[in-house]
Amino acid sequence: MTFLLNIDVPDVGKATTFYSEAFGLTVGRRFGADFVELLGWPAPVYLLSKQAGTVGASSDRRRYERHWTPVHIDVVVDDVDAAVARALSAGAILEAPARDAPYGRIAMLADPFGHGFCLLAFSEKGYDALLGHP
Repeated sequence: MTFLLNIDVPDVGKATTFYSEAFGLTVGRRFGADFVELLGWPAPVYLLSKQAGTVGASSDRRRYERHWTPVHIDVVVDDVDAAVARALSAGAILEAPARDAPYGRIAMLADPFGHGFCLLAFSEKGYDALLGHP
């Protein structure tokens, strides 16, 4: 079993530039002007052109101002501060600066299309630090 990551965006060209510059992803294949495959993460990322106001799931309409969703991307990196700088340079919006947590270091951001994501560097124990074991 595997998974694919699909991200709806209003402009595939701008999104390709952002995700390439922010995370070092590269274009795998282009399926026309409105559908691009990006490679470089454990799962392929597909950017899909979907205009604001079109119907997504059920009757909810797509919107690209900052929005909350219960599913978001955590990008695990070696150096959160360097990754934040790279993402900001590419056009990300910083929502919560990098901070230390029991499991490592984390920062919260949004892409230029309103999708939230976190940059995360695990400590040696990672999430096991939350279990309270020595």
